[in-house]
Amino acid sequence: MARQLTHGQRIALINKWRHPPGASEQLRLERAERMVKQAVLGHGPFRGFDITVASKGSYPNNTNVRGDSDVDIMVKLNDPFHTEGLAEWWFGPQDTYTGPWTRQKLRREVEAALTNQFGWVDTDHNLALYVPEVVGSRPSIDVVPCFKWVAYDSAAPGGEFVGSVVYGRNGKRVINWPELQLVNGRTKNKTTNYRFKFVVRVLKNVENVLAAEGVIKALPSYFSECLIYNVPDKVFLAAGMLDDVVRESLREVYRQLTATWFGSQRMVEPNGIKKVFGEGQKWTEKDARELIERAWYYLNYEG
Repeated sequence: MARQLTHGQRIALINKWRHPPGASEQLRLERAERMVKQAVLGHGPFRGFDITVASKGSYPNNTNVRGDSDVDIMVKLNDPFHTEGLAEWWFGPQDTYTGPWTRQKLRREVEAALTNQFGWVDTDHNLALYVPEVVGSRPSIDVVPCFKWVAYDSAAPGGEFVGSVVYGRNGKRVINWPELQLVNGRTKNKTTNYRFKFVVRVLKNVENVLAAEGVIKALPSYFSECLIYNVPDKVFLAAGMLDDVVRESLREVYRQLTATWFGSQRMVEPNGIKKVFGEGQKWTEKDARELIERAWYYLNYEG
């Protein structure tokens, strides 16, 4: 069991953790994103194509924490776009798509662009191409080659949701919705009087401490954002001091995780589409319960 903070220690840490990384760290993040954009958009085979190069995850969502800020960047080919059925037609077992931009070609060209810019790229990961950190200059960078993904839905603005799809080296595809995550996160932060992202940062910092001390296994930082996103706005607004906001947010997440009537199965990611728990996720409900229980004890909140 991890050590337990005193009340004074907890308040001091919460006031420290409420803020995103400082200016110097932010500059290093921006430099990394700028260098990837230069590499990809200046790469000959990509010229004239509709390509989006943009950061995703905690950095653009402003939920990153000090000392734990790498950069995730998507290189998204928007044309041809993929959708249910069409993607399987293109990339099914028979590989019937005969156009130039296969998943293999996209990955090769992104790798070539990054190698030209950075000199060496780790290609052994399933989804991302990894660019190592340069201490004092820029953080490590995960670059994900992906295609635009369109989900048609009459409930969506304009009749469609737009995301991205990446095809892993293991043959499996992963669909993400970074633009929806960005919009929904900003909206929730504003409607909660900017308390949503503050609580996310606190939980991410606590998770880092607990993982470093071996109390829990290390979890993706996005997991904390997913859990706190499911706290109703009224909980953030009803609590008084920032310490109260953290306590009541953790209490609400745990209530949903232990609810009798499938409370955890109603939890959604900040994109509003994917379920927090289910097939393909890197975490389980058990991981969530352990994180909240250990965070509650570490922060020394009473019953």
